[in-house]
Amino acid sequence: MKKINLSIFFILLFIYEELIYHLFIFKGLNISNIYIFIFSICYGAIFYLLSNFFKEKLNRIPAYFLTTSTISLFVANFIYYKVYLSIISIYSMMNGNQVFGFMNHIIKIAKENILALFLLILPLFILIILDLLKKISFKRQNKENKLILLLSILIIYVITIITIHIIPSKEIYSNKNLYFNTHSPLLTSEKFGLTTAFRLDVKRALFGFKEKDLVKEENFNNGNILNGINYIIDNYNVKFNKMNIDFDSLISKEEDNTIKDMHTYFKNQKASKQNDYTGMFEGKNLIVFVAEAFSPMAIDKNLTPNLYKLYNEGFQFENFYTPLYPVSTADGEYITDTSLIPKEGVWSIFKIQGNYMPFSYANVFENIGYKSQAYHNNTYTYYTRDGYIETMGYDSYLACKNGLEKRINCKIWPQSDYEMINTTVDDYIDQEHFITYYMTVSGHLEYSRNGNMMVARNWDKVKDLNYSNAAKSYLACNIEFDKAIGELLKKLEEKGKLDDTVIMISGDHYPYGLTLNEVNELSSYEKDENFELHHMAFLLWNSKMEKPIKVTKYSESLDILPTMLNLFNIEYDSRLLMGNDILSDKEGLVIFSNRSFITDNCRYNSLTKTKSNNGNNICTDEEINNYKNIVYNKFKYSRLILEQDYYRKLYKELGLEIK
Repeated sequence: MKKINLSIFFILLFIYEELIYHLFIFKGLNISNIYIFIFSICYGAIFYLLSNFFKEKLNRIPAYFLTTSTISLFVANFIYYKVYLSIISIYSMMNGNQVFGFMNHIIKIAKENILALFLLILPLFILIILDLLKKISFKRQNKENKLILLLSILIIYVITIITIHIIPSKEIYSNKNLYFNTHSPLLTSEKFGLTTAFRLDVKRALFGFKEKDLVKEENFNNGNILNGINYIIDNYNVKFNKMNIDFDSLISKEEDNTIKDMHTYFKNQKASKQNDYTGMFEGKNLIVFVAEAFSPMAIDKNLTPNLYKLYNEGFQFENFYTPLYPVSTADGEYITDTSLIPKEGVWSIFKIQGNYMPFSYANVFENIGYKSQAYHNNTYTYYTRDGYIETMGYDSYLACKNGLEKRINCKIWPQSDYEMINTTVDDYIDQEHFITYYMTVSGHLEYSRNGNMMVARNWDKVKDLNYSNAAKSYLACNIEFDKAIGELLKKLEEKGKLDDTVIMISGDHYPYGLTLNEVNELSSYEKDENFELHHMAFLLWNSKMEKPIKVTKYSESLDILPTMLNLFNIEYDSRLLMGNDILSDKEGLVIFSNRSFITDNCRYNSLTKTKSNNGNNICTDEEINNYKNIVYNKFKYSRLILEQDYYRKLYKELGLEIK
């Protein structure tokens, strides 16, 4: 039998890996995926040339190295997707990534996806077998053959790029736009394959990338009555959450085209109307919790009575979502704090450092005389959070390794939310007005008695429940968080501050330490992995609320900041934030990291390109297309606010004070 040429092996390797990855991640192929096979031929041929510099025996070394590297890229991204529903950016690789710090969780994912991982690794075993049987050739080719192959690759590549460029399409995420104009790694991976998406990400990280302006947003459907909330519709009396900004004057004076475009965009946004809840909490203190992996599953009358109390006596946001973004906790925290969508391919929590953030909790409350403080019961520098907290404007920040370790046990994992609350409340409770921010960690994976101190500490309370150990462990973690809330309520009441304090709790992401099956053990209904996995909890409570307030409008973590600013009657410009006041008359919108979305009428899956009605509402193609544009622009202008330090430039132009 004639030996198999190594070039054939490499070409088939890329085609095979892309095929397996696509089938298991995106659940199928279509005609638009033809570029995956074309690019795979090019990559395979290039790898063959890279493994053909030496004599036959030595050529085995680069051949095995390149094969292993290729397979590792696919395996790592497969595992990453199963946790974060995205692909790994080169930025995260270079800065270290959180998922690979939890080996037991990786092993758990591997066991659950053993077939897919085996199929991805299979080509390496095939190469070894072929080599042992001497059925594959590592022979060095002459220069003429190499040159012919190189020219062939170049011709195929150029023709492919031209084809991508010239084939017309009005689709916002067309092949042309994803390849040349828009940075959306997951959608690019679905269209062109993982290798091409990774290649483009590396190129853009190294040489920079400026997205092209693709759409102009169409505004529509600004109804005045939603979900039982009444609004003042008399145009003579209505008030809006906006500042006195003369955008026309700014546009006429601006020479930078990017800033001029931003001014124009924000000028054309419709500000949200004030409503019956504007100023409901004015003058009260605020304690903000971004709680690790907090979800409705953690709210139980018997196990977590304090969380149950807050939900049943406070605002009840029944259709609230916390979409997962690629940098998990850091992105979830960023969205909640800033009402901006994270920039893809970087850590926005780091990139924003040094920018001016006039609408952050600390800055807006300090402007009206409040003291601010932030706490975190894990390492203070994780995700460079110390610089981020400083940028958000907090007067003080205490966490493990910058002082909190003197008060709580920071050597256990995860650290105790109860201990953090118990030892920090006295820092601020006697202040006349305070805004306090907590980033918790007790709810963190891994959900197992082995290695998770919060599970071990509270195991007796869950051990007899009829759930899997992982599900019981998740509940045990949140019992610790509930104890923290209970301690906070007790101390506030003892000091006579309970009535004057608002408590707000939201999660950073769904509990991805649980499988979908484990989530559904605890869920009150069957969840899917596309949308409902991210259906989460947002608790908002004050002891003076006479009855719970139910809100059914679709909303998400992006909406938290404008909602809170309206409730506290703090001046802000709703046009400058990407989320909306949930209690306003703006239509509901939930945006996912892959640019799928939910509105009050529609659900749209960007990966499968399918739409569905939301309940009994009618979902039209026009609505889908309009919201595609809206979502695209929210990604774009979130990124530009970050890149341009736009708020600082705007405030300077307006002559407003900047801290």
